[in-house]
Amino acid sequence: MSILDTFKKIFKKEEEKEMKNILFIAGSLREGSFNHQLAANAEKALEGKANVTYLNWKDVPVFSQDLETPVLPAVQAVRDAVVAADAIWIFSPAYNFAIPGSVKNLLDWLSRALDLSDTTGASALQDKVSTVSVLANGGHEQVAEAYRNLMPFIRTNFVDELTFAKVNDSAWADGKFVATEDVLAQLDKQAEALLAAIN
Repeated sequence: MSILDTFKKIFKKEEEKEMKNILFIAGSLREGSFNHQLAANAEKALEGKANVTYLNWKDVPVFSQDLETPVLPAVQAVRDAVVAADAIWIFSPAYNFAIPGSVKNLLDWLSRALDLSDTTGASALQDKVSTVSVLANGGHEQVAEAYRNLMPFIRTNFVDELTFAKVNDSAWADGKFVATEDVLAQLDKQAEALLAAIN
């Protein structure tokens, strides 16, 4: 390896260290969900600007105080992933013009104090930068308003630069979500706002 290659490698590692870590939460657990496909478009908007990982939350149970201690492995895993991230970006469907119950359940778990001897104490979400994109055939404004109320309440720093997308008609037949130029532009703008809020 030449000296030039060595320096390039060092600079690349330094660049990777400086890049922020964004945790994506696809709000539908369905394999190949439209919201996961929307997230893939957002990942492209962050390419070279941030490291992106996807939260695996399929094993998080319905919230119950009876399940809080000892901490379940699935709950600990999602908490650890959120704590390690610089920001979270939720890609949410609208179920009956509302936040999906499964996503609300995840946020309920994440908003609980890490130390239950002080229930007002810090959670995994404490001061975490967050944002939301909504992909649905209707109810965008209602769902957005629900997130605008919820995310600050659970003590995240909410970036209110949202993307609203509609499922293209052909997706119902072939399962492929196609983002319009307008949606891609919204994602670019949202990505920039999210990164600015972290820095």
